[in-house]
Amino acid sequence: QVKLVESGGGLVHPGGSLRLSCAASGFTFSVSYMSWYRQAPGKEREFIARISSAGGSTNYADSVKGRFTISRDNAKNTLYLQMNSLKPEDTAVYYCYTSPSYWGQGTQVTVSS
Repeated sequence: QVKLVESGGGLVHPGGSLRLSCAASGFTFSVSYMSWYRQAPGKEREFIARISSAGGSTNYADSVKGRFTISRDNAKNTLYLQMNSLKPEDTAVYYCYTSPSYWGQGTQVTVSS
């Protein structure tokens, strides 16, 4: 079955960086578009970034454009999210996603001094 497992979250100071990973299994990762979403306390889940199957096309939410970079390694069936210049408002649970409706369990990112 499809399995998505996020890792790499944690506590970081404002201005710091983190890299999230999402290990995928149970489907053909190399032909699948992949996305990152996040959900802050009391808010709806929101789109962060998407990457095409071969990695040649990416899209970002305006709130993270220029600070976050989505990438993938199809040889390792792994999706990444490099997060730089983190802000307190980036605090959320981060999820990876693939269609039609597969989600990981999420990884907590907390940005606080």
